[in-house]
This record gives sequence, C-alpha cells and structure tokens, in this order.
Amino acid sequence: MYEMPVASRAPQTTVSADGTVIAFDVHDSNGSDGPLVLIVGGATQRRLDSSSLAEALAAAGCVGVVYDRRGRGDSTDTAPYAVQREVEDIQAVIQAVRPGGPAFLAGFSSGAALALQATAASAQVSGVIPFEPPYRLPDGPPLPEGYTTTLEKFNAAGDRDGAYEFFMLKAVGLPEDMVEGMKATPMWAHFTAVAPTLAYDGHCLGGDDHSLPTDLAQQLTVPLLGLASTGSPAYLQEPARHLAALAPHGTFELLDGEFHTAPDSVIAARVAAFTQAVNG
Repeated sequence: MYEMPVASRAPQTTVSADGTVIAFDVHDSNGSDGPLVLIVGGATQRRLDSSSLAEALAAAGCVGVVYDRRGRGDSTDTAPYAVQREVEDIQAVIQAVRPGGPAFLAGFSSGAALALQATAASAQVSGVIPFEPPYRLPDGPPLPEGYTTTLEKFNAAGDRDGAYEFFMLKAVGLPEDMVEGMKATPMWAHFTAVAPTLAYDGHCLGGDDHSLPTDLAQQLTVPLLGLASTGSPAYLQEPARHLAALAPHGTFELLDGEFHTAPDSVIAARVAAFTQAVNG
C-alpha cells in the first residue's frame, strides 16, 4: 500500500522565469561535488516520492536533486501553462544548485518526456536518462481520443476526482473496481491534489498525440541512456529502446525490476556509472 512520504526538513526554493516558486531538496554525501542528477518525476509524483532514489544516488557518489514540479507539493503555479515554463523550472533548479551546470536529467514515466525537452533546450544538461516514457507506439495500447483535452475539461470544471479517475482508468489502465477501492481510502484526497497538473504531463508527451518524438531524439547532442524494467510489459519498455536507437549517442538497458519501476539501488548504480562514463 502507498504510504505518503513525510518531509524531514523544509525544502529549498528557487524562482522560475515566470515567478513560480519551485521547491527542491539536495541529497549528497558530505558536500560531494559529484555529478548533479536532477530527478524529473512523472504524473502524480512529488519530490518526496523520489527522495529515496536521490539518497541512493548520493550514496553512489552523485548529487541527487528532487523537486516539486509546478502545481505540486510545495511549489506554486502560474497560468497559463506551457511546457516551456517547466523547462525553465528545471533550468532554475540547476542554476540554484550548480550555477551553469553541468547536470544530468533522470526522467521517470511522463517526466522523461519533460526531461527530453529540457535536454534539447538547455546547454546546462550533459546527459539524459529516460526511464519508460509512456509514448504510444503503433503496436501498444491506444491513447484515449482527446486525452489531454479531456483532462483540461475536468480541470476547467474544477472536477479533480473526475480528472484523476479518468487518468487512472484511461492512461494507467487500472480496472474500475481497483479505482473504486482507491476512492474509498483516505489517500484519495492526496492523489487528487495533483489532478490539475495531470494535463501538464499530457502536454509534455505531445498533447493529444503521444507518439514517439522522433525528430527531438535525433537532434539530441548529448548522451542518452534509455532504461526500462524487466517487470514491465513491452509497450512500456519499447519507447525507451526506440529513443536510444534514434539518439545519436544513445544506449539502452533493461534493469531487473517490477512493473514500471526498479529498486532505487539498481537505478542509482546504473545512473552513476552513466555519469562517470560521460564525464570521462
């Protein structure tokens, strides 16, 4: 069962280009000057959900940074939304932790799509690690028609329950009885608090078209390490594999893990090795 993580300290904050306050935590080992790895969470994720991975990265010699994407956790939000604003958020956090970079972006699920866009847009990024970005391939489950537009309609109506239920049923693919069970728990309010930001992830993946961003991948100039879990179905593994094949400096690896995830220690070890290889 999901347990809501609890902050052990107040977050640090920085201000993005449009005035949005972005909260973040830095995890390192005794002031380490190792490679900076910024974790970009996917839909529903807050910075505290990735704290254990950041700690594992610190133990592996990196500086692990987690942040609340705009509209989540301790970060504020500013309308109107644009993917470029989230790219600027990432740039602001990097600048706050290590002015000018370099930094590596480790993006998970839909957060990997944002990490890819931020990598293409920023000279601060020296490598990107997309873990199972849920782009839709021709032989995979189809995206619901008007997916991101539908989420925005729920948001416009102030219907957080409807938005989160739609996401869990249509994007994640959970059965209705499981979602009904979630709605009966005290955690449902915790989950629905991020519902207004679910459309943000939809836009990061391409709006109402979540097809593989072939042109973006081919234009990347920095190394890319595509990761996936052995416990995930092929439709979640294959986008990362395809991205690695498309990127000029791409590699792909399957990690021993479970559905759409792998142990923090396994991910951290592979990411740390990647940063070391890139930095020579």
